[in-house]
Amino acid sequence: MMIPKDHKEEINNEDAPLSEASQEPEQAEATDLEKELAEQKSKTEEYLNALQRSQAEFANYRRRTEQEKQDLGKYANATLFCDILPVVDDLELALNHIPEKYAKSDWVEGVRMVERKCKSILEKQGVKPVCALGMEFDPNLHEAIKQEKGPEGAVIAELQKGYTLGEKLLRPSRVIVGNGEKDEAATENTDKGAEE
Repeated sequence: MMIPKDHKEEINNEDAPLSEASQEPEQAEATDLEKELAEQKSKTEEYLNALQRSQAEFANYRRRTEQEKQDLGKYANATLFCDILPVVDDLELALNHIPEKYAKSDWVEGVRMVERKCKSILEKQGVKPVCALGMEFDPNLHEAIKQEKGPEGAVIAELQKGYTLGEKLLRPSRVIVGNGEKDEAATENTDKGAEE
């Protein structure tokens, strides 16, 4: 059987590899797909980073709220304690100024018991007095009312006790601070003691 010459060329053309013109659209399509894939990867990374940031922010928020709850529970009674402290001050003042003839009275002993109970309750709740007398002046714990002769920067007198609740300052100590001048009366007493 004889195949016409024209028909042979058509058959040969079908078996021939694709021409360069037909390969270009496929390469362009592959390049477009690669670009789209890269864009999708970039978006995926962006979304993943945003999700991770959101999770970290939420974890920090949860930690902060837990800390605030603990602090609220710990310091919820701070206002009440601040209201009780003047009562303790008044009891101490009254006990320090009892005339000698009444010092052994039963009612004075009763007042002392009330004072001890108040202080005991405050201590159980974590309220503690601030050390001031003889200490270096600390503006975080002490409130200087005035300066007098005495060692410079040292607390030479405490007018009102300060208190802390845990690490929180409830009330600063009201103090008198030394100005660095020597107290002549104290020097004279020291000299007289040396002479004897």
